[in-house]
Amino acid sequence: MMMLLQLSSAQGPAECELAVTHALRRLHHEAEAQNVRLGIIEQVASQARDAHRSVLVSLDGEHAANLARRWTGTLLWICKSPLRPAHRRKNWYFAGQPFSAPEEAEGGEIRFEAMRASGPGGQHVNKTDSAVRATHVATGISVKVQSERSQHDNKRLARLLIQQRLADRQEQSVQELRLQRRDAHHRVERGNAVRTFSGSAFTPLD
Repeated sequence: MMMLLQLSSAQGPAECELAVTHALRRLHHEAEAQNVRLGIIEQVASQARDAHRSVLVSLDGEHAANLARRWTGTLLWICKSPLRPAHRRKNWYFAGQPFSAPEEAEGGEIRFEAMRASGPGGQHVNKTDSAVRATHVATGISVKVQSERSQHDNKRLARLLIQQRLADRQEQSVQELRLQRRDAHHRVERGNAVRTFSGSAFTPLD
């Protein structure tokens, strides 16, 4: 099962952005230990050196969902600021948010069913089984094509129409993911952290 996980500084200062970078390294380590494949999809760099405003990763494997769940919610790094030594604040909050991976635009079985064409067209339309109903098995998307006299041509058009519907569906899924990710950047509860890390070594306290 593939999951997406976004780690975000949640509009916090540069120390929160640095925490995201430390968290990514820790996540790499935990993913490897649990035999989960981690891929970096997007990184939004910070103006601070070696820091990230956010990262989006894919997690793929039997334990991907459990790993993503451990990183979901408010996260806390307790450390004296390495960027502003005179700063008294030590608690730096950031956030983890899982998302479902967008659907694939192509692939999967398409089931075809021949049927008699209907509608205007005279005796030829009524007496031939040239019409085709195509169903994408994985999604249930179904179309009927009868514009051509040949069943072969109608199958070709039905396949193209299915692919277009799948592409539209994927685009909608990508747009929804983009909106969800943008919203997540503004949602972090500064308190009640689900995980806490300490010091420059980013040692987990759980």
